Amino acid sequence: MDKLLKIKNQVVAILDPTADWVALLPIRLLMAYEFGKAGLTKFNGNNWFANVQDNFLFPFNYVPVEISWFMATWAEILGGLCLFFGLFTRFWAFSLIIVSIVAISAVHWPDDWNSLAELWKGYAITDKGFGNYRVPLLFIAMLFPLVFYGAGKVSLDNILARKFR
Repeated sequence: MDKLLKIKNQVVAILDPTADWVALLPIRLLMAYEFGKAGLTKFNGNNWFANVQDNFLFPFNYVPVEISWFMATWAEILGGLCLFFGLFTRFWAFSLIIVSIVAISAVHWPDDWNSLAELWKGYAITDKGFGNYRVPLLFIAMLFPLVFYGAGKVSLDNILARKFR
């Protein structure tokens, strides 16, 4: 038992100092890719927000669809870029959580559900009449650590923080 405890302590001694450097980096890079790709798809595509504007949460349902499209497109593109470099990470992670919540309400939430069992069927990748909010919900869960912990040490946020202390 003492040998296992010693090995555990050695592993922890190696992992703990590296956590601030690498723990959040995969999340940041994955979210940068996903949101950047979604933003570029919108940038190169046609505005389909008019089809779902009634499903947008207040106050976004009152914003003209051209403005909503512009804001969502550039929030995803700029947010993706900034997450990649770790610049203003908390701001962009929080902003992309808002974008994801609006996306769930407008596109991914089921139109109608009568029970929690039916609602749970929407926790899926494909929409078979029950919605498909799984991916954006996972994105929200992945963005939360970035809101609360920031970008980590491998980031422009860290460089700026050290420079302006």
